[in-house]
Order: sequence, then C-alpha cells, then structure tokens
Amino acid sequence: MVLGAFLAGLAAVLAATVFAVVRGIALWRQTRRTGGILGRELASFEERSALTERHLAEWEHSSHELEQSVERFRRSQAQLRILLDAIERARERVRWLSVFVPR
Repeated sequence: MVLGAFLAGLAAVLAATVFAVVRGIALWRQTRRTGGILGRELASFEERSALTERHLAEWEHSSHELEQSVERFRRSQAQLRILLDAIERARERVRWLSVFVPR
C-alpha cells in the first residue's frame, strides 16, 4: 500500500516535471520568436522615424526658402509699384505734348 502510494506520487511528480519542462521549452521558443519579430518591427519603426525626420528637415528648408522668396517678391512688387507710379507721372507731364505730335 505504501509502495503504491509512493509510486503514484512519483508518477505525479514525474508527470508534473515533464509538463513543466515542455511548457518551459515552448515558452522559451515563443520568447525567441517574439523577440525576433519585435526586433524587426522596432528596426522598421526606426527606419520610418528617420525618414520622417528627413522629410521634416526638407520641409523646414523648403519653408525657409519660400519665406525668403516671398520677401523678395514683396520687395520687387513694391519696386514695381514705384516704377509704375513714376511712369504714370512722366506720362501726365508729357501728355500736353500730344497736341503737337500727329497721330
């Protein structure tokens, strides 16, 4: 009777040990697989982040160039207005000469 109980206990311990080892190995494999997938996804995320940073830097550079171009355009536009006003004033000053110039 004692021997039967001992063998039943030993079988239960061995079964639990085998179960724990099998589950441990499965967990270790899953951890390795998940680590590899996580590493690839992290590398992909870093690559996309670097690309986003590059695009942002290009956008900032383009934005700065655009601001400079707009400022040059405004200066040129102001100079054009001054020149057009000067031409109009000159035309008004010599308009009286049209009486002497045949058409």
